[in-house]
Amino acid sequence: MQVLERGGNAVDAAIAANAVMGVVEPQSNGIGGDLFAIVYDAKTGTLHGLNAGGWAPSGLTPALLKSRGLTQMPRSGIHSVTAPGAVAGWEALRARLGTRPMSELLAPAIVYAEAGFPVSDVIAAHWSALTDKLAAEPNAAATYLPDRRAPRGGEIFRNIDLAASLRRIAEHGRSGFYGGATADAILAISREMGGTMTAADLRELDVEWVDPISTRYRGWDVYELPPNTMGIAALMMLNLMEEFPLARYGFHSARALHVMIEAKKLAYADMLQYVGDPRFARAPIDAMLDKALARTRAGRIDPQSAARDVQPSVFDGLTTSVGGDTIYLSAIDRHGSIVSMIQSIYEGFGSAIVPRGTGFALHNRGARMSRLEEPEYAMRMAPRRHAPMRAPKAYAKCSKSWVS
Repeated sequence: MQVLERGGNAVDAAIAANAVMGVVEPQSNGIGGDLFAIVYDAKTGTLHGLNAGGWAPSGLTPALLKSRGLTQMPRSGIHSVTAPGAVAGWEALRARLGTRPMSELLAPAIVYAEAGFPVSDVIAAHWSALTDKLAAEPNAAATYLPDRRAPRGGEIFRNIDLAASLRRIAEHGRSGFYGGATADAILAISREMGGTMTAADLRELDVEWVDPISTRYRGWDVYELPPNTMGIAALMMLNLMEEFPLARYGFHSARALHVMIEAKKLAYADMLQYVGDPRFARAPIDAMLDKALARTRAGRIDPQSAARDVQPSVFDGLTTSVGGDTIYLSAIDRHGSIVSMIQSIYEGFGSAIVPRGTGFALHNRGARMSRLEEPEYAMRMAPRRHAPMRAPKAYAKCSKSWVS
């Protein structure tokens, strides 16, 4: 709100708020993770999609993991870490659609990290539940477990190392993260733990501006980011739900909730099967969003029972082989521009690997690349491949009104 009051736009406000969230809710957000956004520019009436997800290190191959006794991607440890894309996403958003310098946008987060902030009750509870995970990693324990425990609700928590990392970004932009002291610390912890991250993996990481995909639900055009995000699943769910008279059921009725839950099972079966990095495995987007497919799949929803075995759709030319929650942030400015953003480190405190002296945890997004075998499987791991990601909440358009 302060950024908006000072003349900043929705993009400026979203970046500033996201940076603060990485300080005050470190188990869910932070510069060690990825970022995805849909931006509606009211001045031009256009939608912009940004995929700022990181890729797997160039040296991380199925053969290497197998040589270390692994048959699938680990959910933790250094091999679950992919290059963090959040800072690159901030810079791309600011450069293309923002109005304020990075130094101004990160100033509040730096203040909260240095001076400290009172930990909220809900965040304190989540933090405490992850104590064992943090205690298992010395750097994480030193950063996030002062006095060898998680901070309690209302206690002041400071993160001087994170303030220094943010200040380097404020002064040098993305090069203050993907180069210099922060990058050196990431590479050092990777080498120390047997990882394969290289300076080039960080330096060459780039974001991708993408065209949002959409479907029409009861007269509303709803937009999501395309694969490798999970946004298509939300659109498929809407297509399935459209086949049922939910208004007549009542939104919170058992009948309506049953349809929604069963629709999610069907949509996620297809999403988990076919959504991956489009450079390696292109999802059949048009087929997945086809209304005729939705009518056929909706016929599998039994109004009297829950499905126990939901199989994905079979599309011509594609083989068939046999997902929690996340954070969300939105901002709207006086011009009517909107930012819809997800920025997270995946699981609680990500990998719990904290590069020495940086004050942030690296995410474990690589865990989503769950297969080492099956070359045609969308989620198969490969060097410099992007893991499937959660997507920002949809935008819906009806006439000239926009809502997130």
